[in-house]
Amino acid sequence: MNKKILAIMISALIMTSCGNPAVTGEAKTAAPQVMGQENSPKENDPKENIDLDLKPNEAGKIMVLMYHNIGKEEKEWVRTPANFLKDLTVLYEKGYRPISLQDYVTGRITTEQGFTPVVITFDDGNLNNFEYLENGFISKECAVGLLLDFHEKHQDFPLEATFFITGGQPFKQRGLESKKLSFIIDNGMDIGNHTSNHPSFKNAAEDKIQEEIGAQAQLLQGIINRDDYEINTLALPFGERPGDKTLTNYLAFGSYQGLPYKNIAVLNVGWNPGYSPYDSRFDYLNIPRIRASEMKVDNVGLYDYLAYFDKHPEERFISDGVEGIITIPENKLELLGTFREKEIYTYDTK
Repeated sequence: MNKKILAIMISALIMTSCGNPAVTGEAKTAAPQVMGQENSPKENDPKENIDLDLKPNEAGKIMVLMYHNIGKEEKEWVRTPANFLKDLTVLYEKGYRPISLQDYVTGRITTEQGFTPVVITFDDGNLNNFEYLENGFISKECAVGLLLDFHEKHQDFPLEATFFITGGQPFKQRGLESKKLSFIIDNGMDIGNHTSNHPSFKNAAEDKIQEEIGAQAQLLQGIINRDDYEINTLALPFGERPGDKTLTNYLAFGSYQGLPYKNIAVLNVGWNPGYSPYDSRFDYLNIPRIRASEMKVDNVGLYDYLAYFDKHPEERFISDGVEGIITIPENKLELLGTFREKEIYTYDTK
């Protein structure tokens, strides 16, 4: 395919005008190694390794999927093991690859070039999300067991998911709370905050919001008991936000009993894909999710958007595989805000 390639290098701010907070630390997955002979152009210029025939578009949209339960009978908030595996298989075959929620909101996306990142989340932290059997093995019919098995069979489908926990007993097996949270973190997945009592924040006062978020963050942090991991993502119960918009910032920052909390991502319930973290419209305090179900999704569920992106591939985030470069069609440049520490590489699709 004959393309006229335009390269634009821009240095400015990486965070969008919505004010994504700075997050330090290394990305979970290292940037792809540059192949080629010593001192070759491909070693010196990572752009030479970007295949423009794959039509990378890092200004495209990303799905954040919302699950709740895995169970024997399919229901509005329950996915059977077979249907959850079907979801993973369809995503895999259509070129979607999981990334962590934290990497999504901080723009540390190193998905293999030509593929689309997707974020997998589970709410509530019920037993069917993570269950140890009496023999000490993980149930192959819980969410963690199914994800582990699928990853083992598809090594290029990263083991990434965030489990948002509500209440004082994560995953509902007394005495195994610390073991389970450590296993999730040690295997590259994440734990998030879903409040202490799962209340609606619609009419909640300032102190109630901070107590629900802060107390749960402290409880989970205490169970994890390690300095190298922070509870810093929040899924809103019922997807409901404070009616008093002056209280919205307490979803991200606040304190309880003298201890502060901070969230770098606040997730809603639905109903559409999220903006690229490089898009000027991206808002870390207001991230939409898609209900990963086939029941009562009002034509905006997972399979509806899979079909939509099949018909409108230009709307889909397609990775260039290089963390330090944002590659987009030239006509998408206006969607970007101003960026720092990223090189913007555009190309003409005509």
